[in-house]
Amino acid sequence: MATDGPILGYIRRGLAKGHLHMTLLDPDEQGPREAAAMAKAAVDAGTDAIMLGGSTGVDMDKMDTTCMAIKRVAKLPIILFPTSSGTISKFADAIYFMSMLNSKDPRYISREQANAAPVIKTWGLETISMGYIIVEPGMKVGEVGKAEVVPREREDIAVGYALAAEMFGMSLVYLEAGSGADKPVPAMMVSMVKKAIGVPLIVGGGIRTPDAARNAVRAGADIIVTGTVVEGTKDLGERLSAIIKAVKGG
Repeated sequence: MATDGPILGYIRRGLAKGHLHMTLLDPDEQGPREAAAMAKAAVDAGTDAIMLGGSTGVDMDKMDTTCMAIKRVAKLPIILFPTSSGTISKFADAIYFMSMLNSKDPRYISREQANAAPVIKTWGLETISMGYIIVEPGMKVGEVGKAEVVPREREDIAVGYALAAEMFGMSLVYLEAGSGADKPVPAMMVSMVKKAIGVPLIVGGGIRTPDAARNAVRAGADIIVTGTVVEGTKDLGERLSAIIKAVKGG
């Protein structure tokens, strides 16, 4: 049986104490200096890790420079959340080695992963296996990933994919409504998936308020990811702090 790497161990230790919050930054939305400032504000607000990814416009150079800039100011794990094998960086602490389970394109189920695997092994970058499930509306990630999005009222489909991820041996399951979604993953779907699986559940997309974060946690989410809420926000620290307090308080 494989042992946990340092970052997955960090996540498990955090979850043993309570719920976690992670901040998603897209290196294509701002330069490295601005991304570093946003990461620092997120760390000060109480986030538990920085995720990098989420855009089709990111290349390896942007990812490298952004990783290095964030590392200079934020002493928390940087976890890659890649779109493709061309959007990874050896300067991160770990990578979500994820399969978009409900994609109709083999590229996002296993092909990009196969392309990236030899490089990741050479770098010695920690991999955290994850089943990635796109829920309606899916937004850009669903479109790019050619996802057969899970309808909001079909909890049974989400449960099936989540159980398959666990049976494949994946360490995490992620329910994703999509960046910029007008509403998050339904609480009933979160609850039913959480009851069905024995691995940590991440929920992201459409979570912009403390109430939305609190509802997701109470439904069963172990980790909440917020991304769009941090983009172009002047009162970033204050807004994130309120969301993170809701996550931690349950």
